[in-house]
Amino acid sequence: MPADLSATLRTHFGFSSFRPGQEEALRALLGGRHAVVVMPTGAGKSLIYQLAALRRGDLCLVVSPLIALMEDQVRSLARRGIAAACLHSPVEPAEQTRRLRAMAQGAYRLVYVAPERLRSVAFRSVLAGLSVGLVAVDEAHCLSQWGHDFRPDYLHIAAAREALGSPLTVALTATATPRVQEEVEHLLHLRAAARIVTGFNRPNLTFEVRYAAEPAVKAAACAGLQVVG
Repeated sequence: MPADLSATLRTHFGFSSFRPGQEEALRALLGGRHAVVVMPTGAGKSLIYQLAALRRGDLCLVVSPLIALMEDQVRSLARRGIAAACLHSPVEPAEQTRRLRAMAQGAYRLVYVAPERLRSVAFRSVLAGLSVGLVAVDEAHCLSQWGHDFRPDYLHIAAAREALGSPLTVALTATATPRVQEEVEHLLHLRAAARIVTGFNRPNLTFEVRYAAEPAVKAAACAGLQVVG
């Protein structure tokens, strides 16, 4: 990994070092290799594609099912002086038009969209005139057999990706068994993707199971539980 990547990390994000898995994933992406990343919630998955987008210099398209996440990340990037925007249904039509126009002019480094947006004719026509260098698929487990029941448009990502010329892609999730990881690679048509799996464990969370045969025992057990966070 180039030494100046750490300088980019400090300059744009204020961190002195990478978390487990981040550097390995970045090494794969900056080397031109697709990646499937499985890291716990809060482990810093988003920084992987954000930093990769900064280093590559072309447009990064982020597909996410979570409007709150899109808005939060766009605000966070704006505070860091990184041009980003999101397009989703609550955005007023006039503002959507303005953002599409700015996107067509190359004003953004990262654009966040819901998977349903990839079937929008207006949006895809704008994309067709741009060079999308990186696609990041967040909550990638939604591609699996049980996940796409929740968001069926995840199954259209592969076709949209191919229409863009099959750009470099990173799929990220906090939960994916080896079988689901294989499904993600297969359904996105990712060949020879690097897999970076740091596990599911979150050390700040604790689960405990107790047997309570009677309601009174259950109540006493619940009263004695402490929240760990």
